[in-house]
Amino acid sequence: MQKRLFDFSDVHLYVITSSPRAGQSYAAMVEAACAGGADAVQLRDKTLSSRELFRLAKDLQAICDRTGTFFILNDRVDVALAADVDGVHVGQEDLPVRMVRGMMGHKKLIGCSTHSTAQALAAVGDGADYISCGPLFATPTKPDYSAVGLELVKEYRQLVRIPFVAIGGLNLSNVTQAISAGADRVAVVRAIAGAPDVKRAAKDFKDLILKTKKERQETMASRRPNS
Repeated sequence: MQKRLFDFSDVHLYVITSSPRAGQSYAAMVEAACAGGADAVQLRDKTLSSRELFRLAKDLQAICDRTGTFFILNDRVDVALAADVDGVHVGQEDLPVRMVRGMMGHKKLIGCSTHSTAQALAAVGDGADYISCGPLFATPTKPDYSAVGLELVKEYRQLVRIPFVAIGGLNLSNVTQAISAGADRVAVVRAIAGAPDVKRAAKDFKDLILKTKKERQETMASRRPNS
């Protein structure tokens, strides 16, 4: 598959890694997620040494290169630069987006976690390529953040001019709510990376996202007055 060149607009499913299940490796997890339809994969692991993270990032970038999937490293700008990955994702407590852009230049993707419209607009102004919106629902992945709810998705849809990713507690029973509220793409952690069959879980999410987006577009078109 042809590698996409830094255009985040066609991302639908963004998979974030969790600790591999017993007998599974990060490589196997990412291979399966990509095979199931992930458009972007983020490696998030704060337990690895810098050398381990570098080696793993190189390996996972190679997998994503073969499948046309964006590979994003969480937090570690230094390792992202050393491993020459597609991009890096930072949070509100990490290096500021403007500083990260200065370090990584304009040929790499920079994402930023945001939890309010003020944070979202600040990230846009500082040069982020995409932002996340969440957590939409309560999640153990972000225990220190309260759920922001679906209304924030609607606000981002109206105010944010770069791609945003809905995230936080999403599963097959509630992902349609995020899409219906206005999200064009979602990020999933445990419901895919922690699934017994990662490929199947990714495919189920991707199919449901695309189906719900199509239904939303058809509904919006039906409400437009005839010209």
